[in-house]
Amino acid sequence: MMRLFLAGTNSPTGKDLIEILRRRKINFMAPPDKLFDPDNRNAIVKMLKDYSPTQLINLTDFISGNHSALKRAESASERCLKVNAELPASLAEVCSVLSVPMMHLSTAYVFEGDKRLAYNENDETNPRGIYGASALRGEQAVRKHPSHLIIRPGWLFGKWKRGLIKSWIRTAIKNQGVVQVTKRRFSPTYTGDLASAIVAIAHQVDCGANVWGTYHYSGLETKEEIKFAELTLKYAAQYDESIYQLLDTLQFIERESKAPEIPNSTLSSKKIFDTFGIKQKSWQRDLQQVVKRLYGFNAGRAKRSDASRAGIHAARNPQTDFNANRITKDSIRG
Repeated sequence: MMRLFLAGTNSPTGKDLIEILRRRKINFMAPPDKLFDPDNRNAIVKMLKDYSPTQLINLTDFISGNHSALKRAESASERCLKVNAELPASLAEVCSVLSVPMMHLSTAYVFEGDKRLAYNENDETNPRGIYGASALRGEQAVRKHPSHLIIRPGWLFGKWKRGLIKSWIRTAIKNQGVVQVTKRRFSPTYTGDLASAIVAIAHQVDCGANVWGTYHYSGLETKEEIKFAELTLKYAAQYDESIYQLLDTLQFIERESKAPEIPNSTLSSKKIFDTFGIKQKSWQRDLQQVVKRLYGFNAGRAKRSDASRAGIHAARNPQTDFNANRITKDSIRG
């Protein structure tokens, strides 16, 4: 019977993963993040021996739910290295000694971002900043464990990872429709879909599949940030009177991508499909639901605390003021 030992479950993907495991009644143990000290491997060994898992899944990440952490890593290199490199190294060493397979979540920021096409698993790595460099060191350490899987996901958003989404909405309202975005292309990936893919892989590992190696997983369609931000605000207009009034005058200003950001983080997910049969999923509906949740409309409840804290103003009656299929004012009139 599969028994999963999880590290980093306070991350957005970790929270989605726990929801899935509970719903499917899969056994797991998820100790608090504070118990994972890379300098105290004996404590990690004890936790693993006490639980006797069939697999360990590491979701710890310096960025986690904070969209500004990529730049902050440049001035917090010691902490970033501890989370992204030293902890994976400690976990991999312990798992290797105890013969426990390990799955590790990495990032597309191990690449330089200058490739025109989507990155595949065989492409050369060359990170542009501390965050990507620390993640690459983490990958290299994990590969020393024979029974390892490394998953590089696309650009993540979700129920618990929506900082940049909220920032675009706040900025649009504050600046009367003027929003600054980065000139880059990425692969939007819903954290819930990533969590589902992790569970699917874990099941096959538990069945004894010899599938060790590195894999990419991302959503179905790549997007430039400017187009993703525009779509986000169009969805927000369904629930936000302020955004709706700005739809016809929205102006996006693109700034050049500068390190540690990368201009292209799109990923090819062919290998993960060929190996595990895991298909990429469309993310547009999930984005719409994430935006909807910001305004408190979830399962019929009208709780507005998230929106008000973010400086977002919901329409008084979104069900009558706004058509659920509306994208722009013109399309509403049409």
